[in-house]
Amino acid sequence: MEKKKLDDYEPGPVPSPRPLDRFGFVKQDANTSDGIVKSRSAYEYKEERKVRKWRKMIGVGGSDWKHYLRRKPHVVKRRIRKGIPDCLRGLVWQLISGSRDLLLMNPGVYEQLVIYETSASELDIIRDISRTFPSHVFFQQRHGPGQRSLYNVLKAYSVFDRDVGYVQGMGFLAGLLLLYMSEEDAFWLLVALLKGAVHAPMEGLYLAGLPLVQQYLFQFECLVREHLPKLGEHFSKEMINPSMYASQWFITVFSYSFPFHLALRIWDVFLYEGVKIVFKVGLALLKYCHDDLIKLPFEKLIHALKNFPEDAMNPDTLLPMAYSIKVFFLCIFILHFDRPKTTCFPFLHNFHMHFIFQTQ
Repeated sequence: MEKKKLDDYEPGPVPSPRPLDRFGFVKQDANTSDGIVKSRSAYEYKEERKVRKWRKMIGVGGSDWKHYLRRKPHVVKRRIRKGIPDCLRGLVWQLISGSRDLLLMNPGVYEQLVIYETSASELDIIRDISRTFPSHVFFQQRHGPGQRSLYNVLKAYSVFDRDVGYVQGMGFLAGLLLLYMSEEDAFWLLVALLKGAVHAPMEGLYLAGLPLVQQYLFQFECLVREHLPKLGEHFSKEMINPSMYASQWFITVFSYSFPFHLALRIWDVFLYEGVKIVFKVGLALLKYCHDDLIKLPFEKLIHALKNFPEDAMNPDTLLPMAYSIKVFFLCIFILHFDRPKTTCFPFLHNFHMHFIFQTQ
């Protein structure tokens, strides 16, 4: 029996109109904030000023970007940490990730992958598509334009890198990118991230056994013990480890369950500075909620770690706290024949991993 592709399905009915927030997500509550706490006029005036500064910095179509980055890297970093203007976010993400260069060096490759190649993951992708940002208007119509674009990007990547293929969490990365750029642009940014065009490659997050996830979780556990020793001790007492609450932070870079306005601000920094911002935001969340978390028993602790309070998710509060956490870690592997007692991750059964932490 020949397996169906997404193009073989007819689009479903268009969902009934419902109130949307400024990002295109269906509002669950008419009173729900979408990340704007100031008056509309004050917000718009501030955004207009920010957009003018950014347009002058990047030039038409990004023509001045590399020159400005070489001259004033500290200004670029500061402005990115304050948040990229939403209307320029897609273009700037491509510039800072290196994906624009990949696109220009590989004309026609994306079309070839989508149209002429087949993937062993096609049915898995079709099955998972409706689970990716289901409350966003772009992805709501069954087999509609949004879901087709998401399918194309994920299918193309699964062909481009058959070792990785397709893993469910990749849909949230691709879906987020598609809200700010075309299919082809989103595909090459996904390639830039997973293959490491600028920063360390992310593909280990999705390889069999999730080796990079395991590594990051162990590193995060060490960081919690270093920066929040009382909370780390409480976690040990309650037998809580990061695999119980933080896996999705790394696999989807906070795009799975965090408020969208916060996820965007984290992605701005993530694409420019790399994965260290994921560690910093995670630590900042735990630090912000420290006094409450340290009192909770196991069941309530697990719930709290997956449902942080709304005030903890305010980017203007959380991100400065994250930026203030200055950590540098150097991994040193020392072969041992006994299993480390400080972690339950099975992939570490042959060695201890030691970290040197340095505050800057």
